Amino acid sequence: MKTLFKFSTLLVLAIILTAAQVYGQKVKPSESGYASVNGIKVYYEMYGKGKPVVLLHGAFMTIDMNWGQLIPELSKNRKVIALELQGHGHSPFSERKLSHATLASDVTKVMDFLKIDKADVVGYSFGGEVAYQLAIQSPERLNKLVIISSTYKTNGWLPEVNKAFEGMKPDLFTNSPLHTGYNAVAPDKTKWTKFLEQMIASAGQPFDLGDDNISKIPAPVLIIAGDNDGLDKIELAKTYKLLGGNISADMAPMPKSQLAIVPGQGHVSLMMETTTILNYLNSFLK
Repeated sequence: MKTLFKFSTLLVLAIILTAAQVYGQKVKPSESGYASVNGIKVYYEMYGKGKPVVLLHGAFMTIDMNWGQLIPELSKNRKVIALELQGHGHSPFSERKLSHATLASDVTKVMDFLKIDKADVVGYSFGGEVAYQLAIQSPERLNKLVIISSTYKTNGWLPEVNKAFEGMKPDLFTNSPLHTGYNAVAPDKTKWTKFLEQMIASAGQPFDLGDDNISKIPAPVLIIAGDNDGLDKIELAKTYKLLGGNISADMAPMPKSQLAIVPGQGHVSLMMETTTILNYLNSFLK
């Protein structure tokens, strides 16, 4: 019916077909390890020096799969902290119930562990939902927020995306590049099916972080979306308006938040546009 994170069957198939070829780490972290937070262990990697930026990946993905092309460039001038959320990649599977609030708390607890008071936060898809929640519940930890192809509510996705996800089964992922990537780094490979079941079970829970909460986010927000990435662009325009956008900047001050629609891009292909995304990040996060 509705989901904690939203993908269509075609979207997941696209990820399965492209993940192995597109993503892959090009540099080694300067530091990596686990932070014990909220009863689980969360894996992190750090790169570079400078102002900190935290990267939150999409559902079923690892750091390498999601950010492997971006980290080498972004870390040239920034301290990059990339996390793997509950059950993903190196982070062990846990029976703990998934929720935006708990996952966002995990992120801030990792920041505490790394002695980072404030950071820019970039979230893609599922990671974008967690990033929105972090901005709502811990605004003091955030400098700027970047949301890539994500939303803060179920009906922020097109109806066909929500409907298509209903038929998702763990078997779809068997022997896929995502499965291979998980096996390469997971501390317990036998948890793969349980991990998928947990994520897919979350699909039964509709969510809405609240228009009022979004409108109160104090940090500047950059929204990046593909023009055909499965997000409802009418709802996306409403989101941008809640953040102070959709005005005539010739008649009033330019809003602190920004909206970028990348032409000719879907949900998966958008993350392959490394140069485009990097240019947006460097301009917005400066």
